[in-house]
Amino acid sequence: MRMDKPIGIYLLLWPCVWALWIAAQGTPPLLILLVFIAGTIVMRAAGCVINDIADRNIDGAVKRTMQRPLASKELSTKQALGCFLGLALCALLLVLTLNWQTVLLAFGGLALTVSYPFMKRYTHLPQVVLGAAFGWSIPMAFMAINQQLSEVVWYLYAANLCWTVAYDTEYAMVDRDDDLKIGVKSTAILFAQFDKAIIFILQMMTLVLLARVTYLANLSWPVWLALALCFQLFLYQQYLIKDRLRDQCFQAFLHNHWVGLSMAVGIITHYLLQV
Repeated sequence: MRMDKPIGIYLLLWPCVWALWIAAQGTPPLLILLVFIAGTIVMRAAGCVINDIADRNIDGAVKRTMQRPLASKELSTKQALGCFLGLALCALLLVLTLNWQTVLLAFGGLALTVSYPFMKRYTHLPQVVLGAAFGWSIPMAFMAINQQLSEVVWYLYAANLCWTVAYDTEYAMVDRDDDLKIGVKSTAILFAQFDKAIIFILQMMTLVLLARVTYLANLSWPVWLALALCFQLFLYQQYLIKDRLRDQCFQAFLHNHWVGLSMAVGIITHYLLQV
């Protein structure tokens, strides 16, 4: 479940926070907020488990993943499946506290979570599927609070999709050499020598789409300031990946926590100033 590596929780949680605060105009109901926080933790854990099940026969050939429990035979596939089903049940119980429209959307999120780990065998764009899964809390949050999906939802979803593809490509750059040997596909392999440039384009698209959200939702200067800070953070990530070294690429990936946090602080601060 990788509870000892919370970066995945952060990258799932921050877009969820953006959506909850914008949907509720600064005052998300406590129950909905708690359900989404708990759901984020549970679904990230479930995603890690199903990913390890899917990759149990190839993780041993990748330097970064060879010590994972299934690859090292520390746990059995049967145990992992039991863990996944338990986590899926917890997620179901959480979402059943919300309206029926959100429950229906949740099944779409589950389908994306389960399908993502297998995409790297069939397409060089598994990061796009991951982005679709990681942003699914955005329409769910709006549906849970407003019972409808506005234009803002899809700009925010698209922004998170571009951001996810960018940072998960940085992540995939860490494993590119190993993935090429074992035949696993990724955007890092697809983009090849254009990887850094395409990541930068995706990062700029993220900022443009978030600026559109800021305009449509009538958000004020704290959010514009957060966007300016995110631009600086993206430039620093470009510096980290400039030589395509494994450790620096991984640091660039981890650094995205600060991007998500910056936007969350900007959005929450905007609504606090409206009180």
